[in-house]
Amino acid sequence: MIFWKKVFWVFAIIGMCSCAPVEQANERETYNKVTLENIAVSQPSGAFAQVVSRVEPIAEDFCRASGRPLNCDFEIIVDARDPENVNAFQTLRKNGRPLIVFTQALIASAQNDDELAFVLGHEMAHHLEGHLHRQYQSARTGAILLGGITAITGASANTVQSAQRVGAGIGARTYSKEFELEADRLGALIAIRSGYNAVKGAAFFARLPDPGDQFLGSHPPNGARVETVRRVSLGY
Repeated sequence: MIFWKKVFWVFAIIGMCSCAPVEQANERETYNKVTLENIAVSQPSGAFAQVVSRVEPIAEDFCRASGRPLNCDFEIIVDARDPENVNAFQTLRKNGRPLIVFTQALIASAQNDDELAFVLGHEMAHHLEGHLHRQYQSARTGAILLGGITAITGASANTVQSAQRVGAGIGARTYSKEFELEADRLGALIAIRSGYNAVKGAAFFARLPDPGDQFLGSHPPNGARVETVRRVSLGY
């Protein structure tokens, strides 16, 4: 009976994901595969450059103080390809150097320097917390587990491969919300230490669609994120 329950849930999960695929590679992973020569890359300028000059040294201090074997030499660039794409994320160069990407649309949408500083601190915090590596490990574990369970049912090689892809997608999202809240906490602290108001910075969330508390969602509810920043600002 237990065996057939496993069979049922394996194929139920695969079936659901074939109808509504779980995103298997997030924006950071996708961008890491993009050749930077093919996009409109520029260096920070104006108000954003001033924010970078204040926030980057603080983040690098946090990085060195962590005692982790991290590359603390951040690179910050601006992507001006899509004027409608309000986005920022962290990835790694092939040599391990942390790369923070802001779209020009996000910079233009920010209402003050506090918002730019908070978002920058948040993305830097992803690197300091090792989220890319932890996400990769979760994805790998998910692929092994779901692929293995599917294999013992006698499924075809194609079905096993599909299960591995689905498992990787589920695994990658398992801790996504926790990662975002961790980055909010540390990012708020970085912004505060840089002389910015993190609570005002977190007002940026108010203009984003609220994802709610979705199963396997990549981001937590906006309210939870604002409350996290508020508590950090109060010293909790």
